[in-house]
Amino acid sequence: MTEIRVLVVDDHDLLREGVVGTLSSFDDIEVVGQANNGEAAVGLVADLDPDVVVMDLVMPGGSGMDAIRKISANYSRTKVLALTSFTDGSMVRRAIEAGATSFLFKTVDLDDFANAVRMTAAGQSTLAPGVAAHLVAKPDSIGDLTQREEEVANLIAAGLSNADIARELHMSVFTAKNHVRNILMKLQVQSRTEAASLILNHRYQMQGGSWDQESAPSS
Repeated sequence: MTEIRVLVVDDHDLLREGVVGTLSSFDDIEVVGQANNGEAAVGLVADLDPDVVVMDLVMPGGSGMDAIRKISANYSRTKVLALTSFTDGSMVRRAIEAGATSFLFKTVDLDDFANAVRMTAAGQSTLAPGVAAHLVAKPDSIGDLTQREEEVANLIAAGLSNADIARELHMSVFTAKNHVRNILMKLQVQSRTEAASLILNHRYQMQGGSWDQESAPSS
């Protein structure tokens, strides 16, 4: 079994060690490093090449938000799971816009946390219950998508790359890329991660505030 390499970032030593201990208890997850601020985290990503960074957002000596932007811009293979105790809606949106693949609160159950790390490593967005409410998709923007764009949008939400989308829908990578670009424009978002979050939120709203088994986040 290939282990998921994780870097844990939190300025509180006790909390950080707790996260390290929790993740290390799972056979398919290996904690390869720790950092107590965002600046140190970016340096360790360059050195360790982790699959996932579990990132606290509010830290002295280099914020998690700035670190997420730098990691997303320079180390695209590494995915970020934002983990925080703050439920401020603007912070949720800022983390997603900065490039975080997933967003969880520190009250998450242990098994759900491990599953979120696995999904994040696979490029699939995982959102804590209640987070979707802070990422409100405009119904008219979702409705503007063509049938083919809706198919592509669902695959974006599932974490598929352009190449994977092309194979799934039997189209060229160039065509898939154009569909993705048009979807981002219509949804008025800057990244695939933000698009995925809006699409998941739209499903949530359409189901009357409950997730079905297919589209439910793991936590």
